Amino acid sequence: MDRALYIIAYDITDERRLNRVRYFLKGYSTGGQKSVYECFLTDGELKFVMSNLRRLIFESEDRVHIFRLDGRSRTHTLGIAVQPKDPSYFYIG
Repeated sequence: MDRALYIIAYDITDERRLNRVRYFLKGYSTGGQKSVYECFLTDGELKFVMSNLRRLIFESEDRVHIFRLDGRSRTHTLGIAVQPKDPSYFYIG
């Protein structure tokens, strides 16, 4: 089961939808801050996350960006940021 690192960023205009999206994404993230989450996902999990996000947002008002990071690329961190790494196990629940 191959996983890839995705950065999921969102801008949700309604506080209730914002809380639902935040709660949903926290279940798949290994790190993040405010409205940006780092998620190691399989292709199937990515499809599931995308379909659920479509149901949670209003496409005419909200924005969600999903970026796949190339595993060969080096990430640059500043301040107290920690390099993202694939954890030894994943808990999805």
